[in-house]
Amino acid sequence: MRTTFPKLLQEHAARRPDAPAMREKEYGIWQTTSWRRMSERVSHIAGGLHQLGLQRGEHLIIVGANRPSLYATMLAAQTLGAIPVALYQDAAAPECVFPINNTEVRFAVVEDQEQVDKMLEIREQCPQLAQILFDDARGLRNYDEPGLAGLAEIEAAGAIFAREHPDFFQEEIDKGQPEDVAAMFFTSGTTGNPKGVVHTHFTLLNRAEVGARFDRLDSREEVLAYLPPAWIGQNIFSYSQWLACGYVVNCPESASTVTIDLKEIGPTYYFAPPRVFEGLLTSVMIRMEDAGAIKRAMFHHFMKVAEKVGPALMDGKQVGLLDRLHYGLGKLLVYGPLRNTLGLSRVRVAYTAGEAIGPDLFRFYRSLGINLKQLYGSTETAVFVCLQPDHEARADTVGVPCEGVEIKLSDSGEILVKSPGLLKEYYKNEKATREVLSDDGWYHTSDAGFIDASGHLKIIDRVKDVGRIQGGEHDGAMFAPKYVENKLKFFSHIKEVVAFGDRRDRVCVMINIDFDSVGNWAERRNLPYAGYTDLAQKPQVYELIRECVEKVNADLSRDELLAGSQVSRFLVLHKELDADDGELTRTNKVRRGFIGEKYAVLLDALYDGKSEQYIETQVKFEDGRTGKVNATLRLMDAKTFAAMKQAA
Repeated sequence: MRTTFPKLLQEHAARRPDAPAMREKEYGIWQTTSWRRMSERVSHIAGGLHQLGLQRGEHLIIVGANRPSLYATMLAAQTLGAIPVALYQDAAAPECVFPINNTEVRFAVVEDQEQVDKMLEIREQCPQLAQILFDDARGLRNYDEPGLAGLAEIEAAGAIFAREHPDFFQEEIDKGQPEDVAAMFFTSGTTGNPKGVVHTHFTLLNRAEVGARFDRLDSREEVLAYLPPAWIGQNIFSYSQWLACGYVVNCPESASTVTIDLKEIGPTYYFAPPRVFEGLLTSVMIRMEDAGAIKRAMFHHFMKVAEKVGPALMDGKQVGLLDRLHYGLGKLLVYGPLRNTLGLSRVRVAYTAGEAIGPDLFRFYRSLGINLKQLYGSTETAVFVCLQPDHEARADTVGVPCEGVEIKLSDSGEILVKSPGLLKEYYKNEKATREVLSDDGWYHTSDAGFIDASGHLKIIDRVKDVGRIQGGEHDGAMFAPKYVENKLKFFSHIKEVVAFGDRRDRVCVMINIDFDSVGNWAERRNLPYAGYTDLAQKPQVYELIRECVEKVNADLSRDELLAGSQVSRFLVLHKELDADDGELTRTNKVRRGFIGEKYAVLLDALYDGKSEQYIETQVKFEDGRTGKVNATLRLMDAKTFAAMKQAA
């Protein structure tokens, strides 16, 4: 698509001025913004930012949840040739210092008082940060800081400027070119400072249009924008494809109302990482366990029918008349109401990505008639590299290369990608750019995988994480930690896993239980507990988790290549892994190296064969205070199985 974001906005405003562009839920009521009104707001905000001195090529920080005002600000910045950089709204203040200083930001546009306080806290470390503009004025009436102003004031001043300079907005839009930088996204920074991934209007819109064509998206789609705008996946689905297709983006009232808002909107095009789908399923199963005997029996009966018939129907395969009728009855009594309860009754296309999704979880949603598919991509590739066609959705692959994409494997098994959606560069980091982009245009993904016989891409793990077992009965065997972690996380009782084993004689893991799921399991068995730490160390919980670990081991034993990755010992951590404690990235990826160092005493105890180990850990609370959690952790052995030889 040879155009820019502001030009697409103008096209929609001209062709469909009164059609809804965005909706925002405020005080329980959905407020609609038309394409004409969105264009007016962008014009006025652009005029206000111009008067404040925002320059072409300059960066502007945006921090907040999905809000029409912040989307309009991104478009206004792009209109002026500036580059919006969204940061995670749940990031601690010190985490914002590097991105702001790295991009020499003078302007920050934030959502509310919480984000204003963050910017003021780090202002001494970011002396160039001159303007802090806020969208929600609640709690800010008595703030008196230089450069602090409401976005509404800037918009009002811009409206006056627009009347006095009626041609300014269009002239600025016309200056923009597809090859201009449109946005920058910071990586999660698992091994150091995050890197700024630079994308142009062309790279983002090209991938957005390819994805739209693949799934036949149009202006009639409804999308719920509830994931962090700083994540490129959210940007593609709720910004790039929004402008490419002209569909309606809906912004929930708050994080706590997303489930309710999902039901009210009934999106037709939906994206969620696996943990969201896991959470939805966990809530369903908890409710069913608490239901009456008749309703519970009916649910389990028809879910067996769905498991047998549903995926075949989704894949366009022939199904017998009796099975079809039985499934139809289940749709009336169970599947339809359940989809409605989940807020997915109108979904035509649903995607998941970021982590592997469990086969059972994947089949569950598809058996209900929800067209759930997987995709493969990254920040550097503007998301869309591989997509799963309808009728070819599988839990163990991530789809086929989409339009314009070439894939090949290096000698080490690393996936290399050539695509029109590749990053322009890492900002101010030529060395890192050269490491991932070859002279002939191939991007090194750092993922290990292969193309299977049906042309689908299968991911094994990160290349750097694939290791070898040294010593013991599996000496020299491949160790794929992410593969092991994901297989364990497929169980609803397990929320997070950290696997260790590279250059060791066996594999050991640290586990976080899912507090809601295991808590409900304990309550049904009249097992008392006093919080996460107490529940995590219950002998009954350890037995529950051991069963999950041994099921995974049995499954791994059937794969001759990965049989050595079976888990020999495990423990359940006394606290949940948390981004605020540095254990996860802001995109909830495990920082395995950091955890290995932080919990070295536990790791040593696992490999030394101890049965218990005392630990005291410092934690950070949401209000910034710190405290300590201590516990004596149980360490348990798990049964492993002899590798099964593959048939010749």
